[in-house]
Amino acid sequence: MGKVREVIAYKNYFEDFLKEQPVKVQNKIYKVIEIIETYERVPETYLKTIVGVKGLYEARIKLASNIWRVFCFFDKGKLVILLNGFTKKTQKTPKKEIDKAIGLMNLYFEEKNK
Repeated sequence: MGKVREVIAYKNYFEDFLKEQPVKVQNKIYKVIEIIETYERVPETYLKTIVGVKGLYEARIKLASNIWRVFCFFDKGKLVILLNGFTKKTQKTPKKEIDKAIGLMNLYFEEKNK
């Protein structure tokens, strides 16, 4: 299956998060990224929009009863930029994680438009 979009990480936030995870979790995260890269329409199980924040999405990773989230956004519809990730322990996504992702997304576009 060919790629329909490219996934890249912005700065080192995603990598830092990835390195902290057990190998099993890393493999699952790579699988989800592969789905995002190759599926024309990514199922909501793997990529969901963050309600109330324009342009921000979360990649969703689940292994057994554990849940991880990695924030991302699109650039020109094709590029998915991965931001910070975290282990989800509550029903609601923590506001500080969302705020951090919004800040990084804004920074990305600021730097790009210089």
